[in-house]
Amino acid sequence: MSNLIQIQARLEDVQGQPILRPLPSARCRSVGPFVFFDHMLATDYAPGHGVNIRQHPHIGLSTLTYLFEGELQHKDSLGSDQLVQPGDVSWMTAGQGVAHVERTPAALRERGSRLHGLQVWLGLPTTDEQGPPSYSHHAASSLPLSDALGVRIRLIAGAGFCLQSPVPVRSATLYAELQLESGATLAIPAEHPERALYVLDGDVLLDDDALPVHSLTVLPVGESYTLTASSSCWLVMIGGEPLGPRRINWNFVASDPALIDRARERWAAGDWPTVPGESERIELPR
Repeated sequence: MSNLIQIQARLEDVQGQPILRPLPSARCRSVGPFVFFDHMLATDYAPGHGVNIRQHPHIGLSTLTYLFEGELQHKDSLGSDQLVQPGDVSWMTAGQGVAHVERTPAALRERGSRLHGLQVWLGLPTTDEQGPPSYSHHAASSLPLSDALGVRIRLIAGAGFCLQSPVPVRSATLYAELQLESGATLAIPAEHPERALYVLDGDVLLDDDALPVHSLTVLPVGESYTLTASSSCWLVMIGGEPLGPRRINWNFVASDPALIDRARERWAAGDWPTVPGESERIELPR
């Protein structure tokens, strides 16, 4: 794997939800517009328990939540209040500033539930970093799907594999869920400058190299490959056009550190849009 960068995801905890985080890392800060990648590990919550990510801020990014199991309630300072179910895309663009909440819906919290999914952050082009915030929800049925010869591709966001997602990305993006039956193959073209593969489950080869589960494999620019499933396998692919260096500080992403400093000061001072009906918030870390 001399031309490939392998990043083993590190185990983290977000308000009690275990996650694996391969991006950002010291070896790779971003892949195309993707600056952050969290795999929310499959977790069973007993009755009376669940996810409760209190009110917190963002700037300079878009968040994309994509669930495999379970449900989340998304609320934000724009007034959005949306139930997110498996296969849906929850897409929030922070721009100059937004606050949001994510939690297990009350009905599921009462009877117990299971959660498994992904949340990624995509940096915004400099022309959009200080633009107005927005939110859109895209039902699973609206996402394009290709299913042939033992290969199932769902295009979550952007464009790739002759598919186009309705999610309103702000720069050239590829985000796809791939499922291959044992023995199936899939060509990985060099249609985007930066690309990476994250294996969720199963045994798969990239040309002659085995890809470890829960590891992000970053592909070199301009190289084409073939995926071959040694068993039934499940992975996601991310990529797109690089945006240039981005700084990340807590929940803030920006090309200019002064924007982050200003956002930190505003949140600490309480000078921020609030989520309707919410009073609790996550305070700025010291």
